[in-house]
Amino acid sequence: MDLEEFLAEWHNDSPYVRVHTSGSTGVPKSMLVEKRRMEASARITCEFLGLKAGDSALLCLPLDYIAGKMMVVRALTCGLRLISVAPSGTPKWKGPIDFAAMVPMQVWNLLQLSDGRERLMQIRHLIIGGGAIDSALASALKDFPNHIWSTYGMTETLSHIALRRLNGPEATAYYTPFEGVHLSQDEEGCLIIDAPAVHDGLLITNDIAEIQPPLQSEGAGGRPRFRILGRRDNVICSGGIKIQAEEVERVLHPHLKAPFCITKRKDPKLGEAVVLLTEDNDISALKTLCEQELPHYWRPRYYISVAKIPLTGTGKIARKEAEALASA
Repeated sequence: MDLEEFLAEWHNDSPYVRVHTSGSTGVPKSMLVEKRRMEASARITCEFLGLKAGDSALLCLPLDYIAGKMMVVRALTCGLRLISVAPSGTPKWKGPIDFAAMVPMQVWNLLQLSDGRERLMQIRHLIIGGGAIDSALASALKDFPNHIWSTYGMTETLSHIALRRLNGPEATAYYTPFEGVHLSQDEEGCLIIDAPAVHDGLLITNDIAEIQPPLQSEGAGGRPRFRILGRRDNVICSGGIKIQAEEVERVLHPHLKAPFCITKRKDPKLGEAVVLLTEDNDISALKTLCEQELPHYWRPRYYISVAKIPLTGTGKIARKEAEALASA
């Protein structure tokens, strides 16, 4: 979909817009969302970041997914000046920008360019979403002088319902939910979102979370903060031990250069076994590194070299495809 097509859909008589999920944990699906809720989400984000009419907003994400659509809706709803460039792994734009949204892969690719760091610093507010931000990327951004945020959300919440700072003295591992967003957990520790402005009814996620109470310094108006440990889908039950695939990946990310992911396969002895898929061919070195860096029960039982780690259209690990490769 291009910008002209989306604008035609936005301005038609229907109160709905069709969006597509990314398919990171299963088959991508199509759904209809209300335009009024997209507008409400746009206002909440712009108010949180202090954006005002006339500020510039960079569209460098594909309009096939909610993140790209929401950048356009924020411009339309809040009077931002939209600057649209071709979606790519290394977006190209000129001059300072007040607001931009990117996926982690785009930010990482830009940091590899000679002028990429300087260009990213020209963005007053940069939000990064659509995938996990590993420790290497977070470390590369921590001293930037502008405002860089990680987002939490999904298609069902019309982009994000919480942000956390990645850089400066306010950097944190915990997300702050927007005003009007209420959080709880189910019996398995998965996050439950009550965000009436953007979603009708409770949204029970598959994200296993840790919720912290409001800071005492904030008084009665404080909001709880939360961090995501991983997805319920990605829990590996190995020998009676529950292992979160994302937690293992977080430990390994600073040490592995080649793309990789942690997944699972059925095992006659353990029930499920930890599997490391990698684009690296040096399996022996990987085994040695995992023995040094990982607790005993987290260490992969199987190491599989693949031509390419499967990714979704938004750059996330395609978990179901990865599990299929591990089980082949």
